[in-house]
Order: sequence, then C-alpha cells, then structure tokens
Amino acid sequence: MTDLSFLTQLFNQKKISRRQFITGVSALGLTAALSPALLSGNAMAATPRKGGTFRQAMTGGATSDSLDPAALLASQPINVSTQLSNCLVEIDHNFKPVPELAEAWDASADAKIWTFKLRKGVEFHNGKSMTAEDVIYSINHHRGEESKSAAKPFLKSVQNIKSDGKHIVVFELDQGSADFPFIMGDYHLRIYPDGTQGKDWEKGIGTGGYILEDWEPGVRALTKRNPNYWKADRAHFNEIETLAIVDVNARTNALKTGRVDVIDRADVKTVHLLKRMPGINVTAVTGTMHYTVPMLVDNKSYTDNNVRMALKLAVNREEMVKTILKGYGEVGNDHPISSVNRYQAANLEQRTYDPDKAKFYMKKAGMLDHTFNLHASDAAFSGAVDAAVLYQESAKKAGIKINVVREPSDGYWNNVWTKKEWCMCYWSGRPVEDMMFSVAYAAGAPWNDTHWSHDKFNQLLIEARAELDSNKRMQLYAEMQEICKDNSGTVVPMFNQIVEAHSKKLDHGPISAHMEMDGHKNVERWWFKS
Repeated sequence: MTDLSFLTQLFNQKKISRRQFITGVSALGLTAALSPALLSGNAMAATPRKGGTFRQAMTGGATSDSLDPAALLASQPINVSTQLSNCLVEIDHNFKPVPELAEAWDASADAKIWTFKLRKGVEFHNGKSMTAEDVIYSINHHRGEESKSAAKPFLKSVQNIKSDGKHIVVFELDQGSADFPFIMGDYHLRIYPDGTQGKDWEKGIGTGGYILEDWEPGVRALTKRNPNYWKADRAHFNEIETLAIVDVNARTNALKTGRVDVIDRADVKTVHLLKRMPGINVTAVTGTMHYTVPMLVDNKSYTDNNVRMALKLAVNREEMVKTILKGYGEVGNDHPISSVNRYQAANLEQRTYDPDKAKFYMKKAGMLDHTFNLHASDAAFSGAVDAAVLYQESAKKAGIKINVVREPSDGYWNNVWTKKEWCMCYWSGRPVEDMMFSVAYAAGAPWNDTHWSHDKFNQLLIEARAELDSNKRMQLYAEMQEICKDNSGTVVPMFNQIVEAHSKKLDHGPISAHMEMDGHKNVERWWFKS
C-alpha cells in the first residue's frame, strides 16, 4: 500500500482527522493529488473491474480440514468457506454489523427477542431459493448436544428459533444479548441448504459469490464466479485459486515469482525487502489478532496460579514485539481485548518483565526445579519458534527452565493445540468482547484452550452480555480483563498487526482489520485494475 493509500485508509476509518490527513499528504509532497473525492466518505472508491484469475497463498491448511462450518478453524478453509457462502450479517471494515443475507433486524426492548428479515431472491448454488428454514437448520447445526462447533457458546442463550413466513426468522433468548447481530456475523454461522450433512458439506453448496470446482484439503481450492450471485457489486474475479502454503518463505517466493497475487502473514523479518519490489504492495492494519501461549490449567504443572503468574512475569514482551514483530504490533497484557475493541480496559496496569517476581512466584509454587515443555511450530504464527526460544531465554534470568519442543507444521492444530500442556498459539480476536470471552475463556467452551474455569468470570460474562448500559458494560468487561490477566492460563505477550502483501495489479477499498485477508472478504471486495 502506498503512503497516500495508507493515509486515506486511516482517514476513512476515522482514525485521523481531516486536518491530519491534509498535513500528512502535504508532507509527502502530494497536495496537488488531492481532490474533493479524497475527502469524501468514500475516498478509496474506484470502479471495480470484472475478470481474471485471482491466486492466493495462505497459511493454516491441513489435510484434515473440512468445509463443515462447525469445523472451521484455520485461515485457508475459512477463506474458502467465505467464497462459497454468506452469513446473516457481515462485519464491515469499521467493525460494524451490516446486512448480508438478512436485510434488516430489530430487537425487543430487553434484547431477548431478535427478528431478522431475510433477503428475497437469494439462491443456493444448486438453484434452491433460500428460506427461513435453511437459516434455522444452519444455525441449529451448531446448537446440538453433540456439536463441537466453536460457535456453540455464542448460541447458548438461544432457546428457540422459529420462522414467521418464508423470510422472517425469530430468535428467542433466555437473556438479553446486546451484541447478537455481531454473533450472526461469526464466520462459523454460514447459511447452507436445509438438510446439508456429512460429505455434503465438502460440496460447498452455499449462497456465495463463487462455486466450488475442486477442493483438496490442506493443498488447494478452486472456485469459479457464481453468475447468479445476489450481490451485483461484489465477487469480481472469474475464478479463484487458494493455496495452502504453511511455510512463510514458500509463500513469499510464490508472490515474488508471480505464482500468486496475495499472501497472508508476510514475514515481518523480510517485509522491508518486499516493500522495495516495484510490483508489490504491503499492508499493515491494526485489529484484534494476538499471539498467545496457553497452558492447560488442569495439568498438574499449571494448576497452581503461582506457576501461571511466574510464567506471565518471565516473558519479555517488549523484546518480543521488537524481535518477532519488528514493531508491527504492541505488547499484550494477558487478556484478549485489543485497543480497537470498544471496552478495552486501557487503565489496567501493564504487566512487565520482572524476573525477580517470576522467581518468587515459581519458588512459592515449589516448581523452580521443574522443566516446562513449550511446544512450538511456525504453523501457530510466523516466528512462533523464535518467540518460544526468546521466552526460554528471558525465563532463564528468573531461574525458570523451559524446554522448547519443535512440532511439525502439518497437523499442529489437531495434534498440539489443546492437546499438549503448553504451546504457542494465535487468535484472530473477535469484534466484540462477549464473543472473544465466550469462545476462548468461558467454562466448557470447545475452544477454551486452557480448560480454565472461574466462577466470578463466568458470572460477569452473563451479566455483561445482557447489560444494555454502556458504562456498566465497561465496568464489567474491565473486571473480566483483570481476572484474565491475573488468573487465567493464557499468556498474551503481544498483539500483532495484520501484515500482508499483494500484487499492485490488484485494487480494493479500505481493508478490514476484523480478520486476515480483509476480514476474509478480499475474495469478493477486491479486483484487478486491468
């Protein structure tokens, strides 16, 4: 992304003022390039062009991947799923819920009953018209007793889902949920035809802008534009090839040689070299993504909170941000709420590296002679192994022994994450606090990757979800962040910017930091310039 484009994006996202925008452009010597359009609410607007084959290389693919929305976990299959299907709600680049398959919604005064009005004339790839029954079936797919979907905790308060005609869906909750439209935008809650099950999921028959032509889990996906897509102003490519390439060097070379047009998770150690290449743009956006080091608190080594506190104090966060992120991020504070979230507890005291205190707590736990195995692979994030080694070195100064266990990239999310007692991990984050806490920190949540359970925290989670007063919600979420910081089994050393690189042949509007790859909507928001 050029400096002008970056400034324009910040202006459109209201992160800088009009005066700051003009000052920045003047400093670049580009004042003459300004036009009234650049100062409008749609400064990045351009006329999209249809056509071309869009090729992307992404991390996070495995041979065990599935297109079952309840099983979506890694970046590559999430992106493929976004090509094939839609949710009721879309999260836009400003972290706001906007209509997708639902054209409107409203709630009762207590936010316990939510009514969604569906778009008419939307068809699945097999020609079937979408109705309320398809929506009810798709959401219920995540609610069953046997469901292991990460979206299940979001739907815990849903007591009943019913139709009111073919195009009205009513959700009845047992408690208020101020953020319910955000939940309907979760990437798991995609809408498929009523009755889809088993191997049918792998056919990818959704309402999306692209139709599945080929699907090799952990290798590639090929899709072609849906000629009947209901979004006339989206899905511009003729076809999309999505490759799963875990190794960051291989992804980078694929972009350099023109094999692909875009890569996710650019290597920040070498991204300055990509910036020098005339045909490549590098983008960096600040969102909710963060790197974590979860430990299983029901493992005997991590049951004592003194151990957990010691390990949180034994990591040099500033060094990690400098060495691993090369400045593309900021230090974490052992909770998952980012600076772009509405209710981040900005006044919560920042935890810093303190080897003396770390040693005190570890000695108090009687575990100073113990060796902790930290499982790592760059499948977790680019530089994860190096981050684990840095952790090992900083802990040495506290007398804490860490053994870094290097794991293979393939199968990392199935064989290591939530299975090994301590490992490197990443989270995309969520647009609202309730979703992030519910999916990863609530007791019994399928993706609670530490098995942590805290009665007060769980009580506050329910209270905050139903609270409609913004000031009171802030107080509740601040207390929850403090509990996470001081008691949970997750070390959150840093929040990373989403750093990606793409060919200058591509064009797009403001890039979302909701998730990677423009909220995984690059496949329908981007286009080739010519």
